[in-house]
Amino acid sequence: MHLDPFEQPARQKYFSTFLMWPFRSRPQSPIAHLAPAAARYAVIDSELTGLDPRRDAIVSLGGLRVAGGRIVLADRFYKEVQPTSALTATSIVLHGITPEDVRGRPGIGAILEEFSAFCATDILIGHFIEIDLGFLRAAYMQAGLPPIANAVLDTWPLYDWLSSRTPNDDGPDLPRLQDPRLPTLAQALGVPSRGEHNALGDAFVTAQVFQRLLRRLERWGVTTTGDLLRIGSPKHPLPHNQGSALPLT
Repeated sequence: MHLDPFEQPARQKYFSTFLMWPFRSRPQSPIAHLAPAAARYAVIDSELTGLDPRRDAIVSLGGLRVAGGRIVLADRFYKEVQPTSALTATSIVLHGITPEDVRGRPGIGAILEEFSAFCATDILIGHFIEIDLGFLRAAYMQAGLPPIANAVLDTWPLYDWLSSRTPNDDGPDLPRLQDPRLPTLAQALGVPSRGEHNALGDAFVTAQVFQRLLRRLERWGVTTTGDLLRIGSPKHPLPHNQGSALPLT
């Protein structure tokens, strides 16, 4: 999911409206007792016309499956849609999707059932995923569809939990990053990232980030999916010391 460098008040208004919402990490049997590598995950990302779900909209959705600890490249989801709000010059510069690219495409409501089928009952993963889910919640409500009730993981709380510790894992400790963007986190973990602002491409980077975090988490005794969900539950849209809106992926 990409954030344009919009004004701080708009970002605060967005989060005050959409921070609490029903896509929440809820450890439930039998998922909670699975080893994290044995669980199935749908890693998702979206491209947006802006930050405010009341006036902006999704323009593309991407997702990849992670199963058995492996990224299943053949099991993916990607759709561009006709957004319900106009594509701005700022958003076009970020994700490269133009009005011509989406002319004649279906609206978001027409693809939600297919997206739900892709997600199935998998755990959803994203980088600052609450923003993506806030827009999805609005889209599901507008389409008259029940919201997805999947458990949810965010890569940033997983990283934050790990980086607050000083593991001796035969390698350097994780740095305490001040920049929360996905390319920065990917670089810290040795994941190639071109910062291309593409929903499927960013889902792929996020999936690789998750794999590397998961290996470290297992060394720290996180051996059940229930523990993983508690640590990786989306809590904060940005680190408290982050002063300005940034393109996070």
